[in-house]
Amino acid sequence: MSRQHAIDPPAGPPRRDEVAGEARRPMATAVVAAMTPALLLPDDLRLAPVWVLPSIEGLLLLALIAGDPGRIDRRSAVLRAVSIALVGVLALGAVWSTVQLTDDIIHGGKETASAASLLQTGGAVWAGTVLAFALLYFELDGGGAAARAHHMPAAPALAFPQQLSPELSTPGWRPRFVDYFYLGLTNATAFSPTDVMPLAPGPRWPWRCSRSSPCSSSASSSPAPSTY
Repeated sequence: MSRQHAIDPPAGPPRRDEVAGEARRPMATAVVAAMTPALLLPDDLRLAPVWVLPSIEGLLLLALIAGDPGRIDRRSAVLRAVSIALVGVLALGAVWSTVQLTDDIIHGGKETASAASLLQTGGAVWAGTVLAFALLYFELDGGGAAARAHHMPAAPALAFPQQLSPELSTPGWRPRFVDYFYLGLTNATAFSPTDVMPLAPGPRWPWRCSRSSPCSSSASSSPAPSTY
């Protein structure tokens, strides 16, 4: 007598209510924090008048929150474009301020004429750069947070230690914003490769830009202490 075996239907993509998306709050908080240093910069170091970039960034952030509130798990070409535009504006403002500050240091401008003004201005530029590039890594890796929530790519753009050594990580581990913030922080302060490796061409150009801040450049170009 023949047996009839029940064949399970192929598993389809997970429903949205089954996807554990990352909370929006850390990313939104970082955007607001990245907008703050730009308000403290002198006019000569800003890409536009003081209200322009924060207004654009605030509107883009509100659009993201309205389109995908709570957790980042909605895959949409429009939301993806808005996210890229937001981090692009933040990164552009940070790079512009870095270039202008470097020029001011080289030519002895008024914004770096004293130690106090140099520390204040350089600190604001550095903080904005760290946050902007942390958000850029967060958006570039694996197609963005929403795409990573549904499916982690087999070949990520950025390889974290937990991905290089899966036996050391918890099952189902995926990078969160705090991991990208740590990457941005260490990449802007260390003068050697960090523990996260860029595997795809996309993240490599922001990787180089975030390491070219005035703080990094001045420290890396200083002479090594004598061993005698």
